[in-house]
Amino acid sequence: MSDGIVFIDGEYMHPRDATMSIFDTGFVWGDCVYDVTSTWNGWFFMLDEHLERFQRSCEGFRLENPYSFEEMRRICAECVDRSGLSNSYVKMQITRGVPPHGVRDPRGLTPSVVVYAVPYVWIWGEDKCRNGVSLHVSSVERVSSRAIDQRFKNYNRADLVQARLEAYDNGCDDAILTGADGFLTEGPGYNFFIVRDGTVASPDYNVLEGITRRAVREICEREGIPFELREIRPEELSEASEVFTSTTAGGVMPVTGINGTPVGNGHAGIVTSRIQSTYWSEREAGWHGVRAGDILAS
Repeated sequence: MSDGIVFIDGEYMHPRDATMSIFDTGFVWGDCVYDVTSTWNGWFFMLDEHLERFQRSCEGFRLENPYSFEEMRRICAECVDRSGLSNSYVKMQITRGVPPHGVRDPRGLTPSVVVYAVPYVWIWGEDKCRNGVSLHVSSVERVSSRAIDQRFKNYNRADLVQARLEAYDNGCDDAILTGADGFLTEGPGYNFFIVRDGTVASPDYNVLEGITRRAVREICEREGIPFELREIRPEELSEASEVFTSTTAGGVMPVTGINGTPVGNGHAGIVTSRIQSTYWSEREAGWHGVRAGDILAS
């Protein structure tokens, strides 16, 4: 299998040859935004939606992307095409660049853009993503959107890392964080959902507005499953009949345990399984899809 292809500031290369300066503000200050899409069976999934969110993130962090929307679209397609991968994980990022020695002023730097296509990533491995994970409700507080707007996908993720480590300490696969207001937010790289009385609900504030979450909502609306974005209290996790998560790197993923206690019967629930099955069958067929070759031929 191909290792993938990396694009850095106008050049395509093998991942082993991809390097960036240790003085780049993305590394030194975390001054960076990114986004991730994927291909499955050669189909990009909601590529334009990911690029639009990437653009909003750039604007939110006052980062100026030197490439247009259409140029970014073609760069993503070129990476996938050159990689030869059918199922790929496609990431784009922009940093503010490398400042002159001793200069702290972030204005006027030359941004650095990275895009790469590598073999598809399952956030917890394919088996757990398809069949279920155990999550820990962390004591680590999620950084407030009043400080860093979490609608913009960024690398200021120390709270997420600490929450994940705490989850491992408690024998769980990953974490869900609570915000300063006491309501649940999200996990390290994924949105989460509860199912109560047949209704699917997901937090509406201090979270990334997930593209896969949007796909879940579309499936629910099509299938007649009530769906809502709202505040969710931590105690609702124990009251839920089902819990699941969503992200590009795994799709729709059941949660079978919370803090060491089974969710429902300890297996993927009926609603979760229905949404997960629809998601992957639609992905197989090219739902919201475009092929890299078609982009490059246009």
